[in-house]
Amino acid sequence: MTDTTCHMSMSLDGYVAGPEQSRNDGLGVRGQELHPWHMGDPRANAADRIANSWLMRPRGAYVMGRHMFGPVRGEWDEPWQGWWGAEPPHHAPVFVLTHYPHKPIEMAGGTIFHFVTEGFDAAYAQALAAADGKGVDIAGGASTVRQALAADVIDELVLDIAPVLLGAGERLFDGVGAFGFEPVEALHSPLATHIRYRRATH
Repeated sequence: MTDTTCHMSMSLDGYVAGPEQSRNDGLGVRGQELHPWHMGDPRANAADRIANSWLMRPRGAYVMGRHMFGPVRGEWDEPWQGWWGAEPPHHAPVFVLTHYPHKPIEMAGGTIFHFVTEGFDAAYAQALAAADGKGVDIAGGASTVRQALAADVIDELVLDIAPVLLGAGERLFDGVGAFGFEPVEALHSPLATHIRYRRATH
């Protein structure tokens, strides 16, 4: 699949991360409550497994924001190689949006983090070139997804809507003026409603 995809877990009140994101709470306070459907919760069912297969399908390259990459803010004044350990799950080039230059970081399994200071459009163009027709994923967080929506590059958007109210944090659709997608599939579990949207054709 050569489409540009995006897959995000979200609360009922529209948050994809809780408040006060930090090294100890990478998804913010209570942010983990959005993700039990793919984190081994025993209540997970067949719908969750299908949605997890959408999330984990191989992509040719990824674009993510700096906050998605890690908790280090400002200048890169401490070592950090992402949240995922020595072998991240991407197995492809990842283009990280940042205001501060950083040399690429090569990890086990084929993941290479590239740091892009020229903005979303530049990162996305580099990801498209690196993907070589194998598709790009917009990996988050909220700000990066909003930039992708504004640039109108997402072909498929999956939302995993957890039955949780966070009340604060990072909202996905703040400032987004239009939703140019139509639902093509919905799956249900006690942990989340998984809705797969495609770019509207009308």
